[in-house]
Amino acid sequence: MKKYLLISLFAGLVIGALNAQDQKNRYAEITNPNLIALNKEPARASFFSFNNVNESINAPNSSKGSESLLLNGKWKFHYTDNFNDRPMEGFYEENFNDNGWNDINVPGNWETQGFGVPIYVNTGYEFVSPGYPPYWDRPNPPLVPKEFNPTGTYRKEFEIPQSWIGKDIILSSDGTKGAAYFYLNGKFLGMTKDSKTPARFNISRLAKAGKNVLAIQIHRFSDATYLECQDFWRLSGLERDVYIYARPKTHIADFFAHTPLDENYKNGKFALEVTIANTDNTTENFSVSYELKDKDGKVVSNGSQSGNTKENTSITFANDIPNVKQWSAEEPNLYTLAIELKDGNNKTLEATTVKVGFRTVEIKDKQFLVNGKPVLIKGVNTHEHDEYTGHYVSEELIRKDFELFRKYNVNTVRTSHYPQPELFYKLADEYGIYVIDEANIESHGMGYDLRKGGTLGNNLLFLESHLNRTRNMVERDKNHPCVITWSLGNEAGNGYNFYETYLWIKKRDNSRPVQYERAGLEWNTDIYCPMYSSPADIERYARNPRSDRPLILCEYAHAMGNSLGNFIDY
Repeated sequence: MKKYLLISLFAGLVIGALNAQDQKNRYAEITNPNLIALNKEPARASFFSFNNVNESINAPNSSKGSESLLLNGKWKFHYTDNFNDRPMEGFYEENFNDNGWNDINVPGNWETQGFGVPIYVNTGYEFVSPGYPPYWDRPNPPLVPKEFNPTGTYRKEFEIPQSWIGKDIILSSDGTKGAAYFYLNGKFLGMTKDSKTPARFNISRLAKAGKNVLAIQIHRFSDATYLECQDFWRLSGLERDVYIYARPKTHIADFFAHTPLDENYKNGKFALEVTIANTDNTTENFSVSYELKDKDGKVVSNGSQSGNTKENTSITFANDIPNVKQWSAEEPNLYTLAIELKDGNNKTLEATTVKVGFRTVEIKDKQFLVNGKPVLIKGVNTHEHDEYTGHYVSEELIRKDFELFRKYNVNTVRTSHYPQPELFYKLADEYGIYVIDEANIESHGMGYDLRKGGTLGNNLLFLESHLNRTRNMVERDKNHPCVITWSLGNEAGNGYNFYETYLWIKKRDNSRPVQYERAGLEWNTDIYCPMYSSPADIERYARNPRSDRPLILCEYAHAMGNSLGNFIDY
């Protein structure tokens, strides 16, 4: 077994952070595509921090870790349609009087709770409606309306226990729709624009035992709006869980569990990369160990290594596991992976547990294979939507969807057109649902023209935004066996930015195919995935000797209005 120590420094984007609180540069910041975030923690895999392995194994799906505090519930809320009428001073202070503000439920979009207007748009932008001011006549990226830009400002009081002080304390807002600025106890924390992956901030420096006040100001429109032009209800606000948690200064920063099968699809080729981080600015000794158990609790692989870290250290394990039970839609066999971190005195600092599955996804002879067998994808697209709470979806509703999928022999779901909540993937692993995981990128309203001023997929001003959203998805969801394909986005043209996101994914994770509908038959898609091709077109492609990759329709049988008349033909 080989050991690799790789030292690297993770740093959040902090450029301009000192100016973010005074609001003088606010409009410039929310219309700057290269300013994707401020002070955010790096993207990482889905997992939670526990005090020991037993706690992590027995935790319910709702748990956010051993030392965590869910901030869901009633918040104080101020709303205005006009950007210049937003609160600009004092609202983030601890002693600010918010008695005149409204109450709002979090998570939940503000438009579903009586504030502002929910807007359904297919291909255009929600701030564009020619001839109807204050809506614009046409989009003008990266700019958005300055006067008409609905803004919601939130406040929440909460208590932090004394036992957390001296640890890292992290705030996580798992889905924040709009350009959002965060403040704690009167001080600026950070900013985020990507609405469908977690925004995490280290609040240790500003948090205190006892009462704390969190304030968040969200602007509905920003440069990010140009990349979130999905065909669904356009809503705003805190639309997934908001919580804080404590972790030790020396902690598990990230891990990547590789679980392919060998060339005979019989044995597991297990590899594990664990990144240990230390935020205490001192060199700390540690040991990290893992155990992999089957469903009967039998240990099929384990390992332990020691190291020391002042910043970040990466430890790698590898082991071949004979006769593993494969994961597939038909037999979603899962193994329990537990990772434990101890200090130099052999005291447990932190532990976490996730489910993993052994499977190989590949393309051979123009066919899409799972575990060496051709798979006929029978799929649906899904949106994150509830008739009462908007984009906030409960575990009960996700399970209801999955049970309907299984009942009607649906084996695949495409996360149209953004990553779903983290729980979605955990349940897909459990139910045996293949997932085409799609980045939160759609700029349909700008069209597909590759010339200057056309598609944002070929506009270098938006390159970092494309890469950031792709990284956020892949890093978060990389350990889920259900994810069989990465999708670069939807209806956002093609071009340089998508060439770069394709290449980045292939470098980071070469175990899954990558698809993108607008790439057509260009090189930056491993699957030909058109939408709304007729059965005759599909047959024509299948018979064409030049066809060099599988065809999987990414959309068909759109059921809005008078449709589905030829559904049986597919």
